Amino acid sequence: MKAVIQRVSESCVEVNGKTVGKIDGGFTVLLGVMKGDTEKEADLLAKKVAHLRIFEDEEGKMNLSVLDVGGSILLISQFTLCADLKKGNRPSFTDSAEPVEAKRLYEYFSMKLRENGVSNVQHGIFAAEMSVNIVNDGPVTIVMDTDTWPNSKV
Repeated sequence: MKAVIQRVSESCVEVNGKTVGKIDGGFTVLLGVMKGDTEKEADLLAKKVAHLRIFEDEEGKMNLSVLDVGGSILLISQFTLCADLKKGNRPSFTDSAEPVEAKRLYEYFSMKLRENGVSNVQHGIFAAEMSVNIVNDGPVTIVMDTDTWPNSKV
């Protein structure tokens, strides 16, 4: 699984001109599900995202998590994170999970964020054409890829 986590002061997602998810502060998480990803990767990634300390404490150090600041998460499915550009300039998406499995793991990941203490998780609509408005705070953007973590695969 791949995720782009952006610390935001606000973020919203629209589908067909209608707002379907909106937060006032926390993270916008763009999530890509790869072929071979399982619940194990979702478990690891959800825990890591929920406890990621990229909010400033009283001393100005990045030392607080979204849980510590009472923030929300706007979760957006984004299969384009699975792009392979090894050959040529046109991305290949053959490494992205099949839509049914990707949707299942996307929904599972959302549930795991809640189980890790994030009380407000908003969503886009899986596989929809979405317009995502992000006010990146900092800017702070972190990229996570479970394939690069030791022992992340079953």
